[in-house]
Amino acid sequence: MQVYTRIRNLREDHDLTQAKVGAVVNVSQRTYAYYESGQRMIPPHVLCALADFYQVSVDYLLGRTEKKETNR
Repeated sequence: MQVYTRIRNLREDHDLTQAKVGAVVNVSQRTYAYYESGQRMIPPHVLCALADFYQVSVDYLLGRTEKKETNR
């Protein structure tokens, strides 16, 4: 699924560790690693937190659009 690739690419583009992003969304590094690898589904509240953190839309994270910008 595209969401896993997108969250990994965004993290790497921002030169962040899994631990740092995990702390931002209030999960452990291990849990965040599971999200990136697709071993766990990403809860909606975490998707929203990631979208806010990276200033992209949830639709972008989910692969529903190529447009990163939010409508804010």
